[in-house]
Amino acid sequence: MLLQSSHSSPSALMDLPVTSARLLDGKALAEQILTTLQREVAEKMATGLPAPGLATILVGHDPASHIYVRNKRRACEKVGMTNIHHELDKAYGQTALLRLIAQLNADPSVHGILVQLPLPKGCDYDENEILAAIDPNKDADGFHPFNQGALMQGRKAPVPCTPKGIMRLLDECGLQLKGLHAVVVGRSNIVGKPVALLLLERHLTVTICHSRTRDLAAEVGRADIVVAAVGVPELVRGAWIKKGAVVLDVGINRNTEGKLVGDVEFHAAAARASWITPVPGGVGPMTIAMLLQNTFEAYNR
Repeated sequence: MLLQSSHSSPSALMDLPVTSARLLDGKALAEQILTTLQREVAEKMATGLPAPGLATILVGHDPASHIYVRNKRRACEKVGMTNIHHELDKAYGQTALLRLIAQLNADPSVHGILVQLPLPKGCDYDENEILAAIDPNKDADGFHPFNQGALMQGRKAPVPCTPKGIMRLLDECGLQLKGLHAVVVGRSNIVGKPVALLLLERHLTVTICHSRTRDLAAEVGRADIVVAAVGVPELVRGAWIKKGAVVLDVGINRNTEGKLVGDVEFHAAAARASWITPVPGGVGPMTIAMLLQNTFEAYNR
């Protein structure tokens, strides 16, 4: 079981006797997914096929981006995927970066391409143009405008990794999602908007909020499922959470004391929620697992 709990198994969300939340262990689920991918990659290679290839592009020297890319490269090694890594100075330039992406698009050994975001500020990089230059079929992050448009229309396409991971975590709860009310706090193209679309596809009623929503507490308090992805430390207070709600915290921030925290006030929220993701160890590991799954799906296509 990936869910850690002091509850007995519930039959319905609203019937939960809340004392402390179950932890949705994204790290454990991600490990299971990577183990399955490792076996599937080995089976493909045993037939004489080459390994799937993920190209990673890191521009500049942002410490957090270096850590994220390092973790993605380690995951590739774990499952037996080839990683083609390009680490570039921030002065590399838009034109040269677009030329590199074109080369990777044409390379048959590359099945997925990832440009680590954010790109360095003050260097005239056009993030939208760079993402649009990636072959939609090799778009491992699911950020290409064609794929995001396909998601809006409910068509099959690469799905952004964090929202895809959130939906897998929700499935672990074993809930009947249809008809529940979800509140998404955050409106980015990377998490907020695509996860709202995925929730709508599963027949939830979805409200999108953000840091400027008037009476955010009241909106969150009505939610059966809360997805917090706004990038503000502990913006969502535990007292706002409806008893029995499911809380998925995408945020990863440093508070004033230097401690790693999410967008949700964890301990107070855990006292009211039925399920909650920890930070770290919740949504983050799932993002990397979904990146490799997207690459493997592109490889199979």
